[in-house]
Amino acid sequence: MFPTFLIHNSSLDSFSGGTAGPAFFGLGVRDSIVIILIVDLVFCALPAILAVFGPKLGMRSMVQSRFSWGYYGAAIPSLLNVFSLQGFLIISCILGGQALASISSHLDVSLGIVIISLISLVLTFCGYRVVHWYQSVAWVPNVVAFITMLALGYPQLHENQSVSVPPATPAAVLSFASVLASSILSWCTITSDYGVYHSPATSSIFIYCYLGFLIATFTSSALGAAFAAAAPSVAAWSAGFDNSSSVGGLVFAVLGPAGAFGTFLTAMVALSIPSSCILAMYSVGTSFMTVHPWFAAVPRWVHVLISEGVLVPVAIIGARKFYTTFVDILNVIGYWVAVFVAIVLVEHILFRRASFTEAAYPVTSWATPSLLPSGIPAMLAFLCGCGALVPFMSQAFYVGPIAHMGTGDIGIYVGFVVAGIVYAVLRGTEKWWGPESKVRPASGDVGRPQSEFQGDL
Repeated sequence: MFPTFLIHNSSLDSFSGGTAGPAFFGLGVRDSIVIILIVDLVFCALPAILAVFGPKLGMRSMVQSRFSWGYYGAAIPSLLNVFSLQGFLIISCILGGQALASISSHLDVSLGIVIISLISLVLTFCGYRVVHWYQSVAWVPNVVAFITMLALGYPQLHENQSVSVPPATPAAVLSFASVLASSILSWCTITSDYGVYHSPATSSIFIYCYLGFLIATFTSSALGAAFAAAAPSVAAWSAGFDNSSSVGGLVFAVLGPAGAFGTFLTAMVALSIPSSCILAMYSVGTSFMTVHPWFAAVPRWVHVLISEGVLVPVAIIGARKFYTTFVDILNVIGYWVAVFVAIVLVEHILFRRASFTEAAYPVTSWATPSLLPSGIPAMLAFLCGCGALVPFMSQAFYVGPIAHMGTGDIGIYVGFVVAGIVYAVLRGTEKWWGPESKVRPASGDVGRPQSEFQGDL
C-alpha cells in the first residue's frame, strides 16, 4: 500500500496543489511551504486511519459506510464518491494533457487528455494485481524528474528567496490550506479499497500509508510552490506556465535546459498520470455498485466505460480555466468528504469502541438492512454539516456571507465539527432508544465477507 499512495502523491497532482499557493492565492514560497507542511502533518493521518479498515474488515470503503450510514443511507456517499472520483480524473487528465502538449507542437491539450484517458482505461482493465505492481515502479520517473528539476532550477529558486511578496492574508492562508486538505481528504473514501487483499493480521498499515502520503505529498507540493513562486522572475518558466494556467508547461520549461533528456522526463511524468487515474477509475465501479443492487448487477467494466465517456469532454472544457476548475473541484469534494469522515470516525471511535472484532462489526450483515443502523442519524448529520458550512464557502460560483467578511474558505473544518457533534448526539440517542441490531457475531474469518464487491475488474 505504501507504493500505491507514494506514486499518486509523487505526481503532477500533488505538484499542482502546491503551485496553487503562489499562482492562485498570491502567497510567497515560504508561507506556502509552511502551510503545506502543517496541513500534511495533520490531514495525512485521516486517510491512513481509514486505510486500516480494508485489511481488517475486507470491505470496500462504501460498503463499510453501511455500518454508520445504513444500507440505504450509504447510497448517498457512494453516489457522491462517484462524482468526486470523476472530478479527480478530470484534474489528472488535464495535467497529463498539458504536459504532453508542452513537448510537441503536434499535440494540443485536448489530444493529450484523450491519450492519457485511454491509457488509464486500458490499465484499469488489467485488474488490481497488475495495478499494484505498476504502482510499485511508476514512481521512479517522477522522482528522477523532480530531482532533475531541483538541480536545474536551484539557482533561480535561490534568487527568488530575496524577492519580497505582500504579507499573507488570513483568507488566503485558510483558503489554500482548505484546498490542500481537500485533496488529502478525498483519499478517505478509497484508501481501504486497496487493502482488502492484505491479511487482517497485517501490522503497521497506518504507518506505511501515513508515510506514503506525507513524504510524497509534502515533497511534491513544496516543489510546486517553489517553482510557481519563482516562475514570474524567470522568462522561460513564465512562458511555459502560460499565465499560471499550465502546470505541465511549467515542468517542461524547467526541464528544457536538459535537452532531449528533459523532454523524455516530461513525457514520463505525463505518462505516469494514469497511475493516478486508474485508482479513481477502479473505485468508480465499486462505489457505483453500492448505490443500489441494480448497479451491482452491472459488470464493473460498464461503469468504467461510462466514466471514460464523461471524463474526456468535461476535462477538455475544464482545461480552459485550469485553476478555477482545480480549486472548485477540490473544495466541493472536500466539503462532503469532511462531513463523511466525521460521521465514520465518530461511529468507529464512540460506538464501535475503535475495535474491529465481530462484536463491533458483524460483517456478515453487510447486505441485510435490518441488521445495520437505520442511517437516519448519519443523513441528518450530513444535512446539518453541509448546511452549516455553506456560509463559510468561498468558490467562484458562490461566496458565503461569513467567507465574504475575509475569513477565507473554512467550510471543510466547520462541516467536520458540526457533523461529528450532531452525529454523536443522534446516534447515541438511537442506540439508547432502540439498538439497530440483535445479531450475534458469526464465527469465521473476521472481516472477510465474500461479495460482489470483491475481486478484480
